[in-house]
Amino acid sequence: MNYWTNLSIQFASQRNYLDELFKIYPTIPEEIRDIDEKKWKTAEQAFNSKNNLQLLDSLLDLPLFPIKDSYVAYLKMDQSAIERNPETVSRLCSRLYQMGLTKIFERVSEPKETNRQIGPMFRNWLQKEELGLPLLSLEEFSKSDKNAILDSADAGLMHFAKDHLGYKGNKGLDLVARMHGKYVVGEAKFLTDEGGHQNAQFEDAKNLLRDKSVKAIKIAILDGVLYIKSKKKMFRYINENKEQYTILSSLLLREFLYQV
Repeated sequence: MNYWTNLSIQFASQRNYLDELFKIYPTIPEEIRDIDEKKWKTAEQAFNSKNNLQLLDSLLDLPLFPIKDSYVAYLKMDQSAIERNPETVSRLCSRLYQMGLTKIFERVSEPKETNRQIGPMFRNWLQKEELGLPLLSLEEFSKSDKNAILDSADAGLMHFAKDHLGYKGNKGLDLVARMHGKYVVGEAKFLTDEGGHQNAQFEDAKNLLRDKSVKAIKIAILDGVLYIKSKKKMFRYINENKEQYTILSSLLLREFLYQV
């Protein structure tokens, strides 16, 4: 097993891992969504007058539709389909009337899902300079040779890696750093569960590690359930990890960078 992966497993199983991780990924639910008052007023009027077409039309204009249904995404993309599909409209509106206005408002104003908030948190943490390294703009980083972290959006990190480090991937990176004349590139993920989207996130990180064209030290900065000792896919992979890819917790990132 990779040395840093082993340390990460030990940290997760023997110390206050979740308490420390919360400093990087403070997944606090947002306040309820702001709802356009005019659009909601239109939806209320349509509901009270049982105007199915107007009710669907107004609710589809809101960021979150109040019911989960496989046909909603289609109607959002092509609202002209509402008038052509009366049975679908009737079916959806029947469910809406059963819910009632109070429940509909609760649903359309729900906070964003925690997983959707996680993306920028690692970058926000880097901004606090917890790693003890300065953050430099793309221009400053390119002209300098000192230890630093490239401070840029996903696209900027990716373009630097493509132009200077041979990166050929199409995914944005979460970390480009320089330590003692060596470059380090990484993807950061908080894997909150096994399966589905989380497995896809895990595969994204592994794809970077496999990219032999990159002229830099490649790391996967992963946190979450993958460090729980089990027979599940993620732990099984990091436990075997015959390629000795560097997979480590963000809580060990500072220590890793300073030994580069």
